[in-house]
Amino acid sequence: MDLNATLIGQTIAMIVFVWFCMKFVWPPLMGMIEERQIEIADGLAAADKGARSLELAEVEKTKMLDQARGQAREIIEQANTRAGGIVNEARTTADQERERILVSARAEVEQEVNRAREELRRQVAEIAVDGARKIIGREINAATHRDLLDNLAREI
Repeated sequence: MDLNATLIGQTIAMIVFVWFCMKFVWPPLMGMIEERQIEIADGLAAADKGARSLELAEVEKTKMLDQARGQAREIIEQANTRAGGIVNEARTTADQERERILVSARAEVEQEVNRAREELRRQVAEIAVDGARKIIGREINAATHRDLLDNLAREI
């Protein structure tokens, strides 16, 4: 193998090219590669942090949902209790109103019975007076015999 000037020129050109690349091209490329590695590492760390945050958020969401369901159950129980109380209160009020109406109706019926009795006594007294008038054949003065007629009506 012959060493000639072309080979030596190519070797020198190669050495200069490698030196130039090592001095001017390689450091910026390495800087960019290192920056990209840092960005990738930061991105992976952020992704891990995001995944942990997501897991924590899921746990917190589950806790909040359980708490909300518990509160909803309590509210429903309170509403049912209150509804039962309202129904019982309405039932008690209705019973009291029914009793009041019954007492009022009984008093009214008793008054009507008393009026009917008085009317019946009055009619009996008139019939008795008419009967006595026919029997005696003369007119009886109702005003003068009112006490007698009232006693007769009370006895009837």
